[in-house]
Amino acid sequence: MRRLMIAAAAAVTLSFGLSAVSAWAADDPPKADAAKKDGDKDKKSDIDLPPFPAEASVKQVTHVAGKTLNYTATVGALPVRDEKGKKVAEVVFTAYVLDGPRDPNRPVTFAFNGGPGAASVYLNLGAIGPKRVQFGAQGDGPSDPAVLADNPGTWMDFTDMVFIDPVGTGFSRSLVDKDETKKRFYSIKPDIEYLSRIVYDWLLKNGRMASPKYVAGESYGGFRAPKITYYLQTQLGVGVSGIVMVSPYLEPGMNNDPDFSPMNWVTTLPSMTAANYERQGKPLSPALMKEVEDYTRGEFTEDLMKGRRDPAAVARVVDKVTTYTGLDREFVQRSGGRIDVGAFLRELYRDKGRIASVYDSNVTQEDPFPWSPQGRRGDPILDAIIAPTTSAMVDFDTRIVGWKAEGRFNALSYEVGDNWEKGVELVDATSDLRNAVAADPRMKVLIAHGYDDLSCPYFVSRLVIDQMPISGDASRVKLAIYPGGHMFYSRPASQASFRADVMQVFGVH
Repeated sequence: MRRLMIAAAAAVTLSFGLSAVSAWAADDPPKADAAKKDGDKDKKSDIDLPPFPAEASVKQVTHVAGKTLNYTATVGALPVRDEKGKKVAEVVFTAYVLDGPRDPNRPVTFAFNGGPGAASVYLNLGAIGPKRVQFGAQGDGPSDPAVLADNPGTWMDFTDMVFIDPVGTGFSRSLVDKDETKKRFYSIKPDIEYLSRIVYDWLLKNGRMASPKYVAGESYGGFRAPKITYYLQTQLGVGVSGIVMVSPYLEPGMNNDPDFSPMNWVTTLPSMTAANYERQGKPLSPALMKEVEDYTRGEFTEDLMKGRRDPAAVARVVDKVTTYTGLDREFVQRSGGRIDVGAFLRELYRDKGRIASVYDSNVTQEDPFPWSPQGRRGDPILDAIIAPTTSAMVDFDTRIVGWKAEGRFNALSYEVGDNWEKGVELVDATSDLRNAVAADPRMKVLIAHGYDDLSCPYFVSRLVIDQMPISGDASRVKLAIYPGGHMFYSRPASQASFRADVMQVFGVH
């Protein structure tokens, strides 16, 4: 599987999806003459929709690291045009720009979530935007107040930020029919091309071509980030100073064919172990994790390859996996030491009548079907985050900023994921990462993960980086791992450490 965060409990990449081929699906059919009101006088689109409002802005203030920051928040849309210049989609962005005289050296960062099918709300209102709403931690629920507060982990003091919602997410929408939408927007190559062009168009429109530029992406957004960077470098003539990947989905193919390749089990055992250590109250650190990482690279891989025909190897695997994961030995024995992620999440808290999240296996909710042989509920984290993030973002756009668009806001769309190009599990982003790093000797890369994430295990990125050639300074490509899961930034201490590591990428001390 590992189809990018599409199937809540079975999903493996987060960045969430939206329920949209476009925002029009949730509304009554718009009137036939609506397109005539569009100010750019395009020919009537395949789908008639009420026009989006003009850009709207509001002055805001936030506080971080003892500083008061005055900035302007802007919500608007940029067009996507086909080969003949007809508008075929509208991509909505949220931009935060520091007030005051323009500093030509002030960076601008473009941020993407993933899914495919997730709006950028999670990075925006969770990780790095100037305001945040609480979500993603143990005990958070759908009815929690969607109240925005200053974000102590924001990047606002050292970079402007533009959060981009791909077509079918947020309020962004396609203006063509379903088949044409799938062809133009729900496929890897065109996704990278039109999103890169949105970055270019925003820079051009706002006079920021000379600014230092950074790309940030979470989950499948982390898959997008190096690809967008390399496309900007080589096709659109836009240099990128740095990439920050949050819980990225870099190598979908690494875990294919679990009946033959050991990689499926190799990449997940360290995260299962980290979750066990955390339940024991052990502070997670690289030093603590070194033993299991060394075992995973060595004896574990060797014994897995020996297979059932070597009973001694099977016994060693069962002993070690039982110790590292804290699972019941009988269950590990039945599994041959090969612990499927879904089975792990099901068994971990079965005796307590709870089920764990793939995004952080120590975040749980009550299991409404505790006697079912298989899990029959959605992922605990996904079930809890859609309501507060959607409510907070819609309130921000429409009431605070005053950008009153019609239509549904899609924070996470399973429909986009279901309609996405098949075969994505065979495509990697590492090649573009290598190319982008080699092309620019000054570009820096930070890959950030939570120890407990089983949707995008940190050990995949560890193995990817270890195989990359060293281009100049080896520290240009850094892996940072924090306590927590896919959204490790929901934990204040991890968010603070992440912010400090990002500041190094930006050259801020």
